[in-house]
Amino acid sequence: MDQVGIMEQKNLAIITYGCQMNEYDSEMVAGVLQAQGGYRLIDDLEQAQVILLNTCSIREKAEQKVFSELGRLKQLKHKNPDLIIGVGGCIAQREGYRIMERSPQVDLVFGTRNIKLLPQLLAEVINKKAKIVNTEPLLEDINPTYIERKGKVKAWISIMQGCNNFCAYCVVPYTRGPQQSRPSWQIEQEVKDLAQQGFKEITLLGQNVNSYGQDLNGEIDFPDLLALLNQVEGIERIRFVTSHPKDFSERLIKAMAELPKVCESIHLPVQSGSNYIMERMNRKYRIEDYVDKVEQLRTRLPQAGITSDIIVGFPGEREEDFCQTEELIRTIEYDNIFLFKYSARPETPAASFPGQVNENIKQERFNRILSLQKSITFEKNQSLEGSVQEILVEGGSKKNPERLTGRTRNNKIVNVDGSDSLIGKKVMIKIVRAKLYSLEGQLLN
Repeated sequence: MDQVGIMEQKNLAIITYGCQMNEYDSEMVAGVLQAQGGYRLIDDLEQAQVILLNTCSIREKAEQKVFSELGRLKQLKHKNPDLIIGVGGCIAQREGYRIMERSPQVDLVFGTRNIKLLPQLLAEVINKKAKIVNTEPLLEDINPTYIERKGKVKAWISIMQGCNNFCAYCVVPYTRGPQQSRPSWQIEQEVKDLAQQGFKEITLLGQNVNSYGQDLNGEIDFPDLLALLNQVEGIERIRFVTSHPKDFSERLIKAMAELPKVCESIHLPVQSGSNYIMERMNRKYRIEDYVDKVEQLRTRLPQAGITSDIIVGFPGEREEDFCQTEELIRTIEYDNIFLFKYSARPETPAASFPGQVNENIKQERFNRILSLQKSITFEKNQSLEGSVQEILVEGGSKKNPERLTGRTRNNKIVNVDGSDSLIGKKVMIKIVRAKLYSLEGQLLN
C-alpha cells in the first residue's frame, strides 16, 4: 500500500510504436498502472512524470524512431530530473541493458510479457532511485487484468502471444517468445465484458491467429473460436489479424462465409510472389497454394476485402523474382498492401544471407510496386461508386473531426456527414466518391 500511495496522482504518458498488438499492450499498460498504481493517463509529455515507450523492432526504421524520441526525452529529463523514462516492447525484450548503455536517461526496461509487474517495477525505480531491467516473461498467465480502452466502439483483443514460425527475416519469435494461446473461456469473457460496456466490434489479435489453439491439446481451433464469439450478444462485428497463409484453411473460409458477425475482410501476408524467395524466407507455402486459397475465399465471399504485406529487396531477390511479385499483385488485385523494403534484423537468419540487395534497387522496386498497387486500389474503390454499403460509425474523421468515419464490412474507410448520435451504430450509406485510401459517403434514411 505504501508503494501505491507514493505513486498516486502521477501523470503517465505512453508512446506506442508498431503493430496492433503493441496498441493492445499499451492499453494493458495504461489499465494496470491506473488500477494498481494510481496513475493518470495524459497526452502532454511536458506534464508527464512517467513516460513509457512501447517499442517495435520489426524494422530498422522503427528502432531509429525510438532512439530519436529518447534523444528528445533526454532534454525533458534535463529540465525535470525526476522524470521517469521507461522502455518496453520488442526492442526492450531484445536489447535489455544495452538500451541504458545507449540511452542513460532511461530508468526502466521491461519486456513484452511482464506488463503486470509494472506497478511494482515503477515503485522500485521511484522509491530506491534505481535503474531496473526486467524482461523475464510471466508465462503462466497472459490474461489481461486491467485494460484502458482507447475507443468506445471497437476494441482489440489478444488471443495469443508469440510465434513458432521463425520466418527468416522476423524477430517476433525472439522478442515475443513461442506461441501461447489464451484459453477460449478467458477470451469469451473479455468479449462479453466489452459487449456489456457497449462495444460493437472486436478485432482478434495474434502473430498468426490461424494457428490459435495448436498449443491447447486440440481443445479448440480458430474457426471454433470464431463460432464461439459469434454467439456473444451485443457484439455486431468480428475481425482478426494476422493470418499466415500456410494455416489458412477451408474450415476458416467456411466460418467466414457462414458466421454472420465475422466480417468479409482478411489480411493475408504473402511477402513475395517468388517460390524461390518464399523458400529462403522459410514461409512454408508455395505461391500456387496461396493463389488457390484466395480463389477459394473469393468463390465463397466474392466481396471479401483482401490486403497483404510485401517485402522487396529480400536477400537473393533477382529481377525475375521481383517481376513474379508484380505479376502476383496483378493476379490477386489486393484492396491494399503494406509495402516494406527488406530491413536486416539482428539475430535473424536472413541478416547473414548472401545476396544482400543494394538500397537503390530496393527503392526502385518499392516505387514500382507502390505505383502498381495505387492504381489497383483506386480502381477497386471507384468500382464502389453508386453502391449502397453498411458501415459501423466509429467516431470523428481523423482529418476532419466535424465529419464521421466508419468502415464497411470488407474494411473500406468511409467518411460521411452526420450527427454524433450515430457513433456506434450501423447505418446504410451511398458511396458518392472514391479516393485512393477512403470513400466519401452519403447517409441514407
